[in-house]
Amino acid sequence: MTRRAYSFVRTFAPEPARDLCVDRHYLLCASAGTLRLEVRGQAWLLPPARAALVEAGRPIQVSILRPVTTASILFDTRFTPAPPAPLTVFDLNPLARALLSECCTWEERDEPRTAYTDTLFAALAAVTWRLAEQPSPVVVPVGRSPQLRRALELTEQRLSGEVRFEDVADEVGLAPRSLARRFEDETGMTWRAVLRRMRVVSAIEELAAGDTPVTKIAFKVGYTSLSAFNAAFRELTGRTPTEYRASFRP
Repeated sequence: MTRRAYSFVRTFAPEPARDLCVDRHYLLCASAGTLRLEVRGQAWLLPPARAALVEAGRPIQVSILRPVTTASILFDTRFTPAPPAPLTVFDLNPLARALLSECCTWEERDEPRTAYTDTLFAALAAVTWRLAEQPSPVVVPVGRSPQLRRALELTEQRLSGEVRFEDVADEVGLAPRSLARRFEDETGMTWRAVLRRMRVVSAIEELAAGDTPVTKIAFKVGYTSLSAFNAAFRELTGRTPTEYRASFRP
């Protein structure tokens, strides 16, 4: 008999990007560590305070940057409606986290389900489907053309030091003006805006990874001023780095 919903928790070592596609609606969370998801020219980080909701049959690419423990909930397509979007990444609220924790105690079992378990999974779906209507803005583009993808890679590799747009353009074989147009056309953002966003996303990864002081993280992702880092972080996430880190913790 097909189960309406089931959960499992797994721990993974770092691994390069791989394709993932499942035949159920998929709620994916990192209970420790961080995942990177890519689809349709955009990339999301998934630290413990956030979740991804993926429509059944929708291929995504998953990278594991550091050791990670994931909590997965799979919903039969006849048990829940389709998610509000093919892929949405959003913040979990305390109610969603509590339901997720309870549902993850029901790993795959052969024993018959009870009305209680189905109610739990249905409640989790109702809460997370609603949260998914407000997707997180913390997204970075991955680019379509080889030149832009390479420019993004170079920029990301150099976040902690001085990174100059002219140098990046030279290394991908484009004039700065041509690369600037490529950014506008493929991402709808300037290179400078993408750089700021990458730094915040990298900072989120560091915040989720442990207890490194915020000041040290600010310098590590390329900021020379803590106030500038805090302002950029708040502008994108609506919270300070300290508040954001607190949201990961139980």
